[in-house]
Amino acid sequence: MTASNPPHDESTTVHLDSTAQLMNRISSRLARGLGLVPLDGGRRPEPPALVVVAHGSRDPRALATVRALLDAVRALRPGLPVHLGHIELNEPLLPDTLAALGTREAVLVPLLLSRGYHIKRDIPEIAAASRVRARVAGALGPHPLLVEALSARLAEAGWRTRADGPGRRAVVLAAAGSRDPESKLDTARTARLLAARLGVPVVPAYAATAAPTVPDALRALAGRGRTEVAVASYFTAPGRFATECARAAPGVAAAPLGAHPAMAHLLLHRYDRTAAARPTATTPAPLPA
Repeated sequence: MTASNPPHDESTTVHLDSTAQLMNRISSRLARGLGLVPLDGGRRPEPPALVVVAHGSRDPRALATVRALLDAVRALRPGLPVHLGHIELNEPLLPDTLAALGTREAVLVPLLLSRGYHIKRDIPEIAAASRVRARVAGALGPHPLLVEALSARLAEAGWRTRADGPGRRAVVLAAAGSRDPESKLDTARTARLLAARLGVPVVPAYAATAAPTVPDALRALAGRGRTEVAVASYFTAPGRFATECARAAPGVAAAPLGAHPAMAHLLLHRYDRTAAARPTATTPAPLPA
């Protein structure tokens, strides 16, 4: 049985002094929730399992990165059963992961950054075909914690915020691309959040399927006098698309989001929000805007 995805949350409306405060606030709420003990002294009910749903990749670095991210999640939430399932290309595949869980309760959190076919149909349908009592979370983005990870990866690659020459600087947010128009909306919202964080224009661009491509976006920025342009990698792990986008960069090219601490916090945030929501449907449904 699957529940419909919860609506987008505070991704574009929260106003905190820093993203670190957001992470601390989320952690505090989680700690309070974990501290609840039944008044009758009985055994605390086992929490729903967290199943992180990755896309899968032929690049061996991708699986290693996802496993490192799950280890970070386990370190943040000891005692929470954390499992991995892939949509394709890597084992364990999601149907096998769910089969191993039997009839227990689980929350499926896609390791996907925007809405699209996998989130709207593939994952809910796989969950509905299993015996697991499943709820499926929405996409990870847009969210301020993703902006935290993106800006950190840019800084690690050598990007520095400077007051001089702001008219020459810009960032291309390189994403995979999708035919789903809501995917582009989500990526554009993340680009706006990152632009507000960095203080320079951020242009969303795509490795495939959608336009503009990363090379096209870079050429357009150069034509407008933006000669210092970095490429931010809006990918969860290394792979072919992430590598191709980085090679197109004229200068700074950030690494994928990977196992950045903000990603682990965001997975748990999506898990908790979905676990706390009341089920409202038993069939797969598109995410609300």
